[in-house]
Amino acid sequence: MSFIAKINAKKVINPLLVIIAVTVLAVFAIRIRSGATADSVTVLKTAGMTCGSCSAKITKVLEAVKGVAMTEVDVEGGWVLVSYDTKIVKPEALAERVTGTGFNSNVYRVLTPEEFRQMTGRNIGQDAASAKGGCGGCCGK
Repeated sequence: MSFIAKINAKKVINPLLVIIAVTVLAVFAIRIRSGATADSVTVLKTAGMTCGSCSAKITKVLEAVKGVAMTEVDVEGGWVLVSYDTKIVKPEALAERVTGTGFNSNVYRVLTPEEFRQMTGRNIGQDAASAKGGCGGCCGK
C-alpha cells in the first residue's frame, strides 16, 4: 500500500472510529438510570421475608422501578422503606411490585424525607444494616 493510500485510509478510519465510539457511549448513557430525586419515603409492611436473599430480591425489584432512589429492608421487623419521586411512582405501585415478588406488602405510611429524619434521626440509607446470605429455600436463593 502506498504512502498516500495509507493517509487516505486513516482519513476514513479515524472518523469512523469516532462515530462508533460516540454511538456506543450514547447507547450506554441511555441505558444508565438517571438518579431519582426522592421527595417521599414510603413504609411498606411486608410479610414472608426470612433472610438476606429476600431482602436482596425486594431491593432489586424496587430499585429497578423508575423514580425509586433507594430502598432499605428490615427482614426481622417486616418493613421495607422506599425513597422515591412522587411525580414518577406512587406508593401503591411499590407495594404491588413487592407483592409481585411473592411477599405480601401494603403501604403502612408515607413520609416526607424530613419526617423520616425527625422520626429516625438519620437520612434513609444512612447507617442502614444490610442483610446478606440466604436461608436456602424461602425465596429460591
